[in-house]
Amino acid sequence: MLQIKQFTFSPLSENTYVLYNENKQACIIDPGCYTPEEQKILAQFISSHNLKVELLLLTHAHLDHVFGLKWATDQYGLHPYLHVNELQVLERGPMMGMVYGLPFPAYTGSTLAVKEGDIIQLGEDKLKVIFAPGHSPGHVCYYCEGQNFVIGGDVLFQRSIGRTDLPGGNHEVLLASIRTQLFTLPDDTIVYSGHGPATTIGEEKRFNPFLT
Repeated sequence: MLQIKQFTFSPLSENTYVLYNENKQACIIDPGCYTPEEQKILAQFISSHNLKVELLLLTHAHLDHVFGLKWATDQYGLHPYLHVNELQVLERGPMMGMVYGLPFPAYTGSTLAVKEGDIIQLGEDKLKVIFAPGHSPGHVCYYCEGQNFVIGGDVLFQRSIGRTDLPGGNHEVLLASIRTQLFTLPDDTIVYSGHGPATTIGEEKRFNPFLT
């Protein structure tokens, strides 16, 4: 069974997640740790729980979700998983960081591709890849059917949705992704978002002003 630890990092208040099981196998999703202090917080949690980080997953590659990517790959000797449509987003991330006054080191190593329907396995636990573009062209979510939660990135928030004014964003595509990919999940599915608190599919069906 997976445990979920959420960290909120950087001036952009991005949620980084560590998922880990009883065998101490772990994955990091969206390493947004920006400062050395934030990197230390993440590393200390992993070491204090005697975790072995085996996977590094990205929902998408906007700068706030990859601030700590180079650090994490160096620290744990891993290559990140992401959708191929996010490669250009990843490449221009450091340039966008300069634009926003938030410089960060570029990750220039290799990547591992995920696509719709892939199963990512951490020990006995499984995460299914859901392709949900609109906020960014290759955005994916990671759905754990066995424990009824989804790591949703910046697709769906509590009473809100991801922004679509950045390059590659598309409002109608985002709404379609939510309705056809996330709203088909059980209503009690917990959504762990890329910003802000967790919510559920049922709550957002009923109360999200962008979708009701």
